[in-house]
Order: sequence, then structure tokens, then C-alpha cells
Amino acid sequence: MDFQSLIQDIAIGALPVLFAITLHEAAHGYVARYFGDMTAYQQGRISLNPLRHIDPVGTILLPILMYILSHGSFLFGWAKPVPVNFGALRHPKQDMLWVALAGPAANLFMALFWGIWIKVALMSPEGYYANPLMEMAQLGVKINVVLMVLNLLPLPPLDGGRIAVSLLPHKMAIKLAGIEPYGMFILIGLAITPVLGWVLTPPIVWMITLINFIFGF
Repeated sequence: MDFQSLIQDIAIGALPVLFAITLHEAAHGYVARYFGDMTAYQQGRISLNPLRHIDPVGTILLPILMYILSHGSFLFGWAKPVPVNFGALRHPKQDMLWVALAGPAANLFMALFWGIWIKVALMSPEGYYANPLMEMAQLGVKINVVLMVLNLLPLPPLDGGRIAVSLLPHKMAIKLAGIEPYGMFILIGLAITPVLGWVLTPPIVWMITLINFIFGF
């Protein structure tokens, strides 16, 4: 991959990536505030300013390195997690479900949003703006679907892990929650093997196919 191609890819991908992580994290904070936890609000994390959610390593350095090393076929990273004090929620175990679901729901919303822009690009005459818009919108759908599916894995501290903790009986929930300190190491281990791809690919393909069907692509 030459330097010019890399810069073009970053220029096209920057907006979808920043929107995806910003809305995902801000949604967690907003729903947590709704259910009684003011932590994210007090720290200024219920914000659409991407700078408040960017992790220098997880959001910038690692994704670029992974993208270069995989020749553009693989992207992996994370944002700075929004702080949530689950003990401050009015009903901690039950409300945790909605706080955790907020992030993937935001990504689903964004995937549909970018689907609309694919439709706009298809209806526009080919030219200077239509082609980059199409590439950006297609990437926006893909990034948000990948983030949604990835975060729904039942592995703490991912959103799916917290959803599972909220839904499981108390004893099982405690055991699953105990995995959280090691969750990111497990996820990174899976990411550097084919296992994560095997698990994520079917639901990602299914979701993108569904979005294509909804918009008639």
C-alpha cells in the first residue's frame, strides 16, 4: 500500500470512524444519566466532540498499524470508554442492560444513516463528489455493523458481556462479571487468530445484507 493510497483511505474513513465511536460512547453516557448515573455527564463525556472519546493508541495508532499490516483488509481498535458507575443507577442490574445496549443501538442507527447516503450517492450523477461519497457511506455501514456485532459479544467489558450480566441469574452473573479484568486480553488474543473472524463474519454479512435489502441495493 503506497502512501498516497493510505492518505486517501484515511480521508474517506475518518468521518465514519469518528462518528461511529463518538455516538457509541456518548449514547452510553446519555442512557446512564437517564437512569441516574451522572458520572459521564460530570466528566463531559456526553458529547459529540470526537476528541473527548479518542484513545491515542486504540483509536489512532493501532487501527492505522493494523490497516497497513493487513493491506487494508482488517481494522481493529477501541475508543476511550465512557465511565459508568453502575452502582449509581436506580436499579443497577436491570438498568445495566439499557446502558450497555445504547452503544450497539447507536451503531445500528449510524449504519442505517450511512445506508441513506449510499442511496443518495446512487441517485447522484457520477462525478467528483458521488464516488467518494459512495466509498465513505459504504465504509460507514461496514464500520458500524462491525462495531455493533463486536460489542454484542457476551464478553465483559464489551457491551454484550454487560447485557449478559444483566440478564443472567445472580450467581452466574457474578462469575461472568469476574472475567472483566481479562476480557480485553481475551479479545486481543482472539483478534490475532482466525477465531474472531469466524465468529463475527456470519452476523456481519447477515446485517449488511439486511441493510442492503432495506434500501433496495
